[in-house]
Amino acid sequence: MKKTILMAAVFVAMLFGASGQGWAASLEANIDVSSQTMTVRYGLSVYRWSVSTARTGYFTPRGNYRPQRTARMWYSRKYHMSPMPYSVFFHGGYAIHGTGAVRQLGRPASHGCVRLHTANAAAFYSMVREVGFGNTRIVVSN
Repeated sequence: MKKTILMAAVFVAMLFGASGQGWAASLEANIDVSSQTMTVRYGLSVYRWSVSTARTGYFTPRGNYRPQRTARMWYSRKYHMSPMPYSVFFHGGYAIHGTGAVRQLGRPASHGCVRLHTANAAAFYSMVREVGFGNTRIVVSN
Protein backbone atom coordinates (compact mmCIF):
# COMPACT_ATOMS: atom_id res chain seq x y z
CA MET A 1 0.00 0.00 0.00
CA LYS A 2 2.78 2.44 0.96
CA LYS A 3 4.63 1.58 -2.24
CA THR A 4 1.51 2.36 -4.33
CA ILE A 5 1.06 5.75 -2.65
CA LEU A 6 4.75 6.55 -3.14
CA MET A 7 4.59 5.61 -6.83
CA ALA A 8 1.45 7.75 -7.26
CA ALA A 9 3.19 10.72 -5.62
CA VAL A 10 6.21 10.33 -7.91
CA PHE A 11 3.92 10.12 -10.94
CA VAL A 12 2.02 13.28 -9.93
CA ALA A 13 5.31 15.13 -9.36
CA MET A 14 6.52 14.09 -12.80
CA LEU A 15 3.18 14.98 -14.38
CA PHE A 16 3.05 18.48 -12.94
CA GLY A 17 6.79 19.04 -13.03
CA ALA A 18 8.55 19.51 -9.74
CA SER A 19 10.58 22.41 -11.15
CA GLY A 20 7.96 23.69 -13.57
CA GLN A 21 10.65 23.88 -16.25
CA GLY A 22 9.16 21.05 -18.30
CA TRP A 23 5.89 22.93 -18.64
CA ALA A 24 7.38 26.35 -19.41
CA ALA A 25 6.30 27.92 -22.68
CA SER A 26 8.93 27.86 -25.40
CA LEU A 27 9.68 30.17 -28.28
CA GLU A 28 11.84 29.43 -31.29
CA ALA A 29 12.77 31.86 -34.05
CA ASN A 30 14.40 30.39 -37.16
CA ILE A 31 15.94 33.00 -39.43
CA ASP A 32 16.71 31.72 -42.93
CA VAL A 33 19.16 34.13 -44.53
CA SER A 34 18.81 32.53 -47.98
CA SER A 35 15.03 33.07 -48.12
CA GLN A 36 15.05 36.25 -45.97
CA THR A 37 12.34 34.85 -43.69
CA MET A 38 11.86 34.30 -39.99
CA THR A 39 9.65 31.46 -38.81
CA VAL A 40 8.50 31.75 -35.21
CA ARG A 41 7.10 28.80 -33.27
CA TYR A 42 5.30 29.91 -30.13
CA GLY A 43 3.35 27.14 -28.46
CA LEU A 44 1.00 25.83 -31.13
CA SER A 45 1.21 29.02 -33.20
CA VAL A 46 3.54 29.43 -36.18
CA TYR A 47 4.33 32.78 -37.79
CA ARG A 48 6.38 33.41 -40.93
CA TRP A 49 7.64 36.93 -41.56
CA SER A 50 9.82 38.58 -44.19
CA VAL A 51 13.09 39.97 -42.86
CA SER A 52 16.14 41.83 -44.06
CA THR A 53 19.56 40.59 -43.02
CA ALA A 54 23.04 41.84 -43.92
CA ARG A 55 23.57 43.44 -47.31
CA THR A 56 26.79 43.07 -49.30
CA GLY A 57 29.78 44.13 -47.24
CA TYR A 58 28.15 43.27 -43.89
CA PHE A 59 27.47 40.05 -42.01
CA THR A 60 24.63 38.48 -40.03
CA PRO A 61 26.12 35.91 -37.62
CA ARG A 62 24.96 32.31 -38.05
CA GLY A 63 24.38 29.99 -35.12
CA ASN A 64 22.15 29.16 -32.17
CA TYR A 65 21.51 31.90 -29.64
CA ARG A 66 19.42 32.97 -26.67
CA PRO A 67 18.39 36.60 -26.15
CA GLN A 68 20.94 38.62 -24.20
CA ARG A 69 18.87 41.75 -23.61
CA THR A 70 15.82 43.57 -24.90
CA ALA A 71 15.03 47.23 -25.45
CA ARG A 72 11.61 48.69 -26.23
CA MET A 73 13.42 51.41 -28.20
CA TRP A 74 17.13 51.46 -28.95
CA TYR A 75 19.17 53.88 -31.04
CA SER A 76 22.28 52.56 -32.77
CA ARG A 77 25.30 54.57 -31.72
CA LYS A 78 27.29 52.83 -34.44
CA TYR A 79 24.93 53.76 -37.30
CA HIS A 80 23.94 57.42 -36.84
CA MET A 81 21.46 56.86 -34.00
CA SER A 82 19.19 54.79 -36.27
CA PRO A 83 16.03 53.72 -34.41
CA MET A 84 15.71 50.04 -33.54
CA PRO A 85 12.22 49.54 -32.04
CA TYR A 86 11.44 46.35 -30.14
CA SER A 87 15.03 45.11 -30.12
CA VAL A 88 15.94 41.59 -29.02
CA PHE A 89 19.74 41.44 -28.87
CA PHE A 90 21.08 37.94 -29.47
CA HIS A 91 24.82 38.29 -30.17
CA GLY A 92 26.69 41.37 -28.99
CA GLY A 93 25.27 44.33 -30.91
CA TYR A 94 23.24 42.15 -33.30
CA ALA A 95 19.50 42.25 -32.77
CA ILE A 96 16.14 41.34 -34.21
CA HIS A 97 14.25 44.63 -34.39
CA GLY A 98 11.62 46.65 -36.20
CA THR A 99 12.33 48.91 -39.14
CA GLY A 100 10.68 51.70 -41.05
CA ALA A 101 12.30 50.44 -44.26
CA VAL A 102 9.51 47.95 -44.95
CA ARG A 103 10.03 48.10 -48.72
CA GLN A 104 13.41 46.43 -48.19
CA LEU A 105 11.97 43.45 -46.30
CA GLY A 106 12.50 40.18 -48.12
CA ARG A 107 15.99 41.07 -49.35
CA PRO A 108 19.37 41.81 -47.74
CA ALA A 109 19.48 45.43 -46.59
CA SER A 110 20.84 45.73 -43.05
CA HIS A 111 24.23 46.24 -41.43
CA GLY A 112 23.88 42.75 -39.91
CA CYS A 113 20.82 42.92 -37.70
CA VAL A 114 17.61 41.07 -38.55
CA ARG A 115 15.01 43.67 -39.52
CA LEU A 116 11.27 42.99 -39.26
CA HIS A 117 8.11 44.96 -39.87
CA THR A 118 7.65 46.92 -36.65
CA ALA A 119 4.32 45.22 -35.84
CA ASN A 120 5.98 41.80 -36.14
CA ALA A 121 8.97 42.97 -34.09
CA ALA A 122 6.57 44.14 -31.37
CA ALA A 123 4.86 40.75 -31.36
CA PHE A 124 8.17 38.87 -31.16
CA TYR A 125 9.47 41.22 -28.44
CA SER A 126 6.33 40.55 -26.37
CA MET A 127 6.69 36.79 -26.82
CA VAL A 128 10.33 36.89 -25.66
CA ARG A 129 9.43 38.99 -22.63
CA GLU A 130 6.58 36.62 -21.78
CA VAL A 131 8.46 33.30 -21.98
CA GLY A 132 11.84 34.61 -20.84
CA PHE A 133 15.32 34.49 -22.31
CA GLY A 134 15.98 30.94 -21.11
CA ASN A 135 12.95 29.59 -22.96
CA THR A 136 13.70 31.43 -26.21
CA ARG A 137 15.93 30.04 -28.94
CA ILE A 138 17.12 32.00 -31.97
CA VAL A 139 18.61 30.06 -34.89
CA VAL A 140 20.23 31.90 -37.78
CA SER A 141 21.12 29.73 -40.78
CA ASN A 142 21.42 29.73 -44.56
